Amino acid sequence: MKVIKIAFFISILFISCEKNIEFKTNSTDEIIVVDGNIEENEEPYIVLTKSLNFFANFNTQIAANSFIHNATITLTDGEKTSVLTEREVPIGLGYSLFYYTNDSLNITNKIIGKQGKNYNLKIATNGVEYTATTTIPFLTKKCDSLWWLKVANNPDTNLVNLMGKFTDPIGFGNYIRYFTKVNNARFLPGEKSAYDDQIVDGTTYSIRIDKGVDRNFPADDKKKDFFSKGDTVTLKFCNTNKSTYTFWNTWEFAYQSIGNPFATPNKVLGNISNGALGAFCGYSVQYKKIIIPK
Repeated sequence: MKVIKIAFFISILFISCEKNIEFKTNSTDEIIVVDGNIEENEEPYIVLTKSLNFFANFNTQIAANSFIHNATITLTDGEKTSVLTEREVPIGLGYSLFYYTNDSLNITNKIIGKQGKNYNLKIATNGVEYTATTTIPFLTKKCDSLWWLKVANNPDTNLVNLMGKFTDPIGFGNYIRYFTKVNNARFLPGEKSAYDDQIVDGTTYSIRIDKGVDRNFPADDKKKDFFSKGDTVTLKFCNTNKSTYTFWNTWEFAYQSIGNPFATPNKVLGNISNGALGAFCGYSVQYKKIIIPK
């Protein structure tokens, strides 16, 4: 995760004049980055890494070295306290991913996500302590149904729009985030995946659901929002709390604004204490599936 604040002040005195402007970029100290979540009926999942300078070189080895090991992480839900353990997932070519979750040998204090629960996270590493709190809200906003429509004015007749009908309960403060899965692939978040209910409060409405995106690879702009005939699509529709929504809403806005000099300045707002980056998020989950015929 990269954070950079740049302010441009441009003064044009004469149309025919040009001036070269040089920016000096300073190296910054490493900052802990937390990618944490707990879902309904799932174990906690916490990834700890070190931040990288915006203009630093980047390769597989640097990414592998960014994981933070041997941290002490405790998670409480008001009834149990779980000391999380680090797990390794080999991904080939001698590299692995690392994350923290329940200790499989300590079943008594194992924490599983439940609706209506609050979760307090504490991380201690290199003599510094970080904390965060999240909630798995009750699943009050739901997807009522899914259907598909042909994509108009597109030469690829195999593409379809996925449509959904949703009911938002009366009262502001119902936040959601969504993911889609095609066939047996993994769940991917929408390009804009987090929404509040400022406009749709207390209503039942229908809306197009864009296909989830893998931000590690460039997408075909003509196809990236659509599904295809023959796809089995699963919608993962999550209710979240305000801090989870705020983090992903500001993160996605910042991501989409990269390279746009006219974008509004934006800061990603996480919920980790002591200057750390990232967020600890909670999700209640509804799954809805549709088979699109060929």
